[in-house]
Formats: sequence, C-alpha cells, structure tokens
Amino acid sequence: MLHSPREQTAPEAPKLPKLHFWQIWSLCFGFAGIQFCFALQNANVSRIFQSLGASVEDIPILWVAAPITGLLIQPIVGYLSDNTWNRFGRRRPFLIAGAFAAATALLVMPNSTELWMAAAMLWILDASLNVMLGPSVALVGDMLPEEQRSSGFSMQSFFIGVSAVVASAMPWTLNHWFDVTNTTAGKAIPDSVTYAFYIGAAIVLFTVLWTCVSTREYSPEQLQREKHSLGEKWQDTYNAAKNQPRFLRQGTLFTLSGALATLAVLALALDKKLLILTLGIVGYGAFQLLAANMYRRRKYRNGLYQIMHDILEMPTTMRQLAVVQFFTWFALFSLWIYGTPAVASFHFGASDANSALYNEGANWVGILFATYNGFAALAAIAIPWMISAIGIQRAHILNLVLGAGAMLSFLWIRDPQWLLVSMVAMGFAWASILAIPYSILTCTLPQHKMGTYAGIFNLFIVIPQILASSLLALVVHHLFAGQAIYVLGLAGLLLLVAAGATCFVRIESAPAEAAGSAAI
Repeated sequence: MLHSPREQTAPEAPKLPKLHFWQIWSLCFGFAGIQFCFALQNANVSRIFQSLGASVEDIPILWVAAPITGLLIQPIVGYLSDNTWNRFGRRRPFLIAGAFAAATALLVMPNSTELWMAAAMLWILDASLNVMLGPSVALVGDMLPEEQRSSGFSMQSFFIGVSAVVASAMPWTLNHWFDVTNTTAGKAIPDSVTYAFYIGAAIVLFTVLWTCVSTREYSPEQLQREKHSLGEKWQDTYNAAKNQPRFLRQGTLFTLSGALATLAVLALALDKKLLILTLGIVGYGAFQLLAANMYRRRKYRNGLYQIMHDILEMPTTMRQLAVVQFFTWFALFSLWIYGTPAVASFHFGASDANSALYNEGANWVGILFATYNGFAALAAIAIPWMISAIGIQRAHILNLVLGAGAMLSFLWIRDPQWLLVSMVAMGFAWASILAIPYSILTCTLPQHKMGTYAGIFNLFIVIPQILASSLLALVVHHLFAGQAIYVLGLAGLLLLVAAGATCFVRIESAPAEAAGSAAI
C-alpha cells in the first residue's frame, strides 16, 4: 500500500486535460450499475422478506443491515480513498471489490430459503454498494478539470434516472412482457424477482468494470501538482487542546446515557429493536473516549482520530443540513420499507404475500418507484432554472413540499393508477434531495477532505434509517393498528418538517449549474 507524499512544493502545472464526451460517458457508466442495485433493493427487498415469511412488523428490523453498514463503511472508505494508493489506483480498487461482492449478493439473495439468509445477503449487498458509492463520485472529481465537472455530474444524474427506472420496473416488465412467473407457493421468491436480480448482477459487473478498465487514474504526484484533490496532507489544525475535553465530556455523556437506556430496555422488557438505538449511542460515546485517549498519547495522524475530529469540527452549514437530511431520509426510508405492504393492502386489498393480488400490488409499487425516478431525471434539468428564478434554498423547500403532498396523497387516493400523478411531484422532491443539499454542502468543505466529509455527511442518511428500522414497527403496531398506509402519511409530515428546517440553513455562494448536476 503506497501513500502519496505528505508535502510537495511543485511549480504550477497545466490544468488536467479535458476529456471528450465518450471518455466522460465511460467515467460515469459504473454509476448506472450501482444505482440499478439500489433500485432493485429498495423496490424488492421487503417483498423478498415477506415471501420468506416475515410479518409487516418484522420488516424494519430486517432492513437494519443497510444503515449499519453505511454508518460504519462510508466514513472509513471516504478516508481511505482520499489517502491510500496502490498499483490499481486510488478509487478503482474499491469499485472492483464492491462490484464483485454486490453481484454475489444479488445472485444469492433471490435463492434464499430462510429469512436469515436473505437478511445476510442484504447486509453484504448494502455494504458493497456503500464501498462503491463514494469513490465513484470522487473519481469524477479526480479526473475532470473544474470546467467539465458539471458535465460529469450531469452524466451521473442521467444514469441515476435511467437505471432506477429500468430496475424498479424490472419484475413487472419480466411478468407482463416476457410472461415470467410472478407468484409462488409457500416460502419462495417469484421468478420475476429472481431473474431481475440476476440481470442486476450482470449489469453492476459490466458497468463498473467498464469504468475501471476504460479509465486510467492520475498518479498522486500529478494530482498533488495540480492541487486538484489531495490538498496538503497533515497540514490541518486539529484543535487538539480544544477537542480533548469535548471528547471526554461528550464521550462520557453518550456512553453513560446509552448504557442506562440499554438497561432500561432490558429491565422493562421493551421491544428489543430499541437496543439498536441504545447500543449505537454507547458505540459513539466509546469512539469519542478512544479519540480522547489518542490525544493523550499524541496519536493524531490516524483515520479514527481524524474522523472523530472532523465530526466535531463540521462546518455550520453542514450541521444545519444534517437536520434537513435527518427528517428527509426518515421519510424516504418510511416509503421504501412500507411502500409495498401499504399499497398492496390499502389499494389492492391484499395482505397475503403469496397471493396473486398482493404480488400485483408489489409490482405496481415497482412501477411507482420507476415513475418518480423517471420524472426525477427530467426534474434535474428543470431544477437549475428553479434555482435561478427563486434561489437554491427556496427551490429545495418547494420540492420538499411537493414530496410531502405526494406522500400524503396515498391516504386519500384509492385508485392505484392515480398514484402515478403523485409520483410526478415525488420525482421533483427526489431530484432535489439528490442534488441540492450536496451543492450547498460542497461550498463549505476543504477539497482534500471531500471523501471523508462525504462519508460523515452520509451518517445523517443512515442514522434516520436506523431509527426507522427500530421505531416504525412499534409505531405501526401501537399507533396505526397494523395499517402500513399511515406510515406514508407520516412520511409526508416529516418532509414538511424538513422543508421548514431548510429555512434555517445558512447558504453560501454556489454556482447554480452545480445544483442540478451534483446528484449522489
């Protein structure tokens, strides 16, 4: 494992050469496979779990693998991809390893015979996608000069929309166009889902390997001379004297409060899903105490200390965006976790996961997901105009309100065909969620820590997912009397809260064109 030089003082070199259209196309092509996997996962994993015997109340806890892997992997991979080099490159080793692991999980998951096996494959799949996600975005920043980055991110946005539409509709397409079986007897996965996952495995391998083979990364020395991505290593001021007592104080507080909450859950015989929350609090406190110990031993130059330091030293705008992200992604995960059982039971009148009517409803959810992803691709073109007309902050507020209306409409629209109209509004919200927060954020981050901070920012996506996985089952059981449709109404209210929180985000100057093309 080779590390780039810590400090270099080289004369100014010419800017990175511009890439032509097909080079940019190849550079971004791997993102199509990654998004294809995400779309298959979001639209079909709950269906797989229910086909293997999971109840509606069990679904959130089975999804917990995804956020936990993202919570642990994204900051680590972001840090490593910023700082580690070997003969295969800087970002490509993560892409190659992640693609093979994701393909394996996609091949095995639909052949699962037990619920635990499918849950384990979800863990592997989501870990693999998290390994690829950050480096695939950072690779565009590494390879393109500044004047071409908007073109690169626009290409990624195109692949996001197209692959999500195709993947979300894949089981429905196989059933209706190719007469692939859509129902099964007993605990088995329908062939339409199985073949869709096989196709996904082939696509993620082909697209990611195409990008890795066709793209030759620049050397550390080239990027250092360009002052392009590496920055100047180890030149940060770590505020060690200030952060030492903060690490001790907050670490002690989180560890003790998490431990007391854990004991309360056990002593009061509360739902064991709450242990995910309480033990997570303990873990975060323990990491802060470990960082304090590293300070005492003067060990600053390691990934764990730097990540914990950067969490404490987040820019103000990033902290404000964290609140917006929390409520936004809690709402999104509510849709993804409960979209299938909600629509199948409320709009199709079916609760038996093995019935033809239920699977017809599940396929229709795939169409709804494909629809909002398709309109998101179109909305990405319109969003820069919205920003020019009303500003980036108001544009995001408006789009979140549109998403809230889409979610609330599930409660009063009874004909599932009319839900397609709601998905038009949801498409604008989804495009905005993928683009605008990152456009605002990147103006506040040091270039050489972009990967690390992108991983930390991802915490405000996965933490609400962990909360959703832990709490939604309790909410459905105790407050909603087992009616999953009300979770979608709750999602609408949370998007309204996110829109309100956006009003308090401090906006720094950012180019309008980036907002429509920085989707991650």
